[in-house]
Amino acid sequence: MKPICRLLISILLLQPSVGNTECSLDSIVDERIDEALQDLELNPSPRLRMSCASITSSGRLASCPAGNIVTGCACGYACGSWDVRGETTCHCQCSVVDWTTARCCRLTQEGSG
Repeated sequence: MKPICRLLISILLLQPSVGNTECSLDSIVDERIDEALQDLELNPSPRLRMSCASITSSGRLASCPAGNIVTGCACGYACGSWDVRGETTCHCQCSVVDWTTARCCRLTQEGSG
């Protein structure tokens, strides 16, 4: 029992010095980051937002308008088998499909169309 008590006491006595080491390391890192940031020109990027729309077509294909990409597809007659062709077109793979929907999205700058 005595060795365990001695170990606990030594850990408690060393704890303040470990804490000081971490703080000094943190301050050095913070200082280096501040120095690096002062050398950079800050040009914040414009705020972007994603706008999406669903495009439905009869048959097995549905295509997104220019500037949009497909993020998902849905097919009629409960067909769950589809693929994306060329990032802009949904293709339903079932033999009988009455409609196909493409979920089309694009990134735009906030405040523009």
